[in-house]
Amino acid sequence: MLFAGVGKTGQALLAQKRVLLTGCGALGCVLADAMARAGVGHLRIVDRDFVELSNLQRQILFTEQDVKDHLPKAVCAQRRLRQVNSQIEIDAIVADVDYTNVREFADGCDLILDGTDNFEIRYLLNDVALELGIPWIFTGCTGSNGQMMPILPGDSACLRCLMPSPPPPGSTETCDTAGVLGPAINVIASLQASVALKILTEQTESIETCLTVVDVWENSHRKMDVSKLRETSNCPACLNGERLWLKGTQSSGSSIMCGRNAVQVTPAEKTSLSLEELAVRLELAGTVTSNPFLVRVAVKDSDLQLTVFPDGRAIIKGTEDPAVARSVYSRYIGS
Repeated sequence: MLFAGVGKTGQALLAQKRVLLTGCGALGCVLADAMARAGVGHLRIVDRDFVELSNLQRQILFTEQDVKDHLPKAVCAQRRLRQVNSQIEIDAIVADVDYTNVREFADGCDLILDGTDNFEIRYLLNDVALELGIPWIFTGCTGSNGQMMPILPGDSACLRCLMPSPPPPGSTETCDTAGVLGPAINVIASLQASVALKILTEQTESIETCLTVVDVWENSHRKMDVSKLRETSNCPACLNGERLWLKGTQSSGSSIMCGRNAVQVTPAEKTSLSLEELAVRLELAGTVTSNPFLVRVAVKDSDLQLTVFPDGRAIIKGTEDPAVARSVYSRYIGS
């Protein structure tokens, strides 16, 4: 890399680094692409979802062929990025990040990148980053607005310094209520990727400890200084060691998928399903399609579609009511 801020020394450092990317939707695609092209030695992509046609408007790694193949996003991203840079290691993990697995995913990584659209997962990432001492970068985007904040455990404010608890449901805009503008995603994710390169090339002294807020429609760019927030917030997480999300006390068994008219249901206990056997069992329920990563059934005489993964998770499309989704799960998959 000829850029003086990185150079040969920085390029060598990048090749030695390991990055965990949680979420490979709109933000995650930009981040994964940037990390692969920069030459990060090991990229671990964790995503719970599969590619749909509506994703293609803003999720730059995916194509219509990925939709036809019914493949998970992590697998499609891995396939695409191996064509971009075959000299790096790319792990594709099809899973929902939760308190039972996040430590395993983050272990040994030098940086955690937030590509999610979910505050519960962000607070979980904050907990595991503080617990393991791994830098992470919080990023979000709705409408034409994006925000980004680097978190350096022990040296900067954490997410709970800024927001002690997640916003109450209905109190903030979501991609359901405000939509999301493609250029806003590219801008805020690119800012996140730039900060990531500073961290990975060990230039943290040049990182501004601030919350950056960008609105590409209004052409505005604001920075909120949070450099003193850690000392003044009496944060229960980074000052007092509280890890509510990492302990699982704040986890939920179902979650509404932003902008999807779908709910994810996660079984209380981890399991390992035989997709082949499940596909046979579901044939009476409707039209079944399957591949090595998932089984999907379009339930006859309804607008419901179930997509089931080997770990027992299911995404029920056609409802945003968690109670309905859990009922459908129990009926077709079991309790």
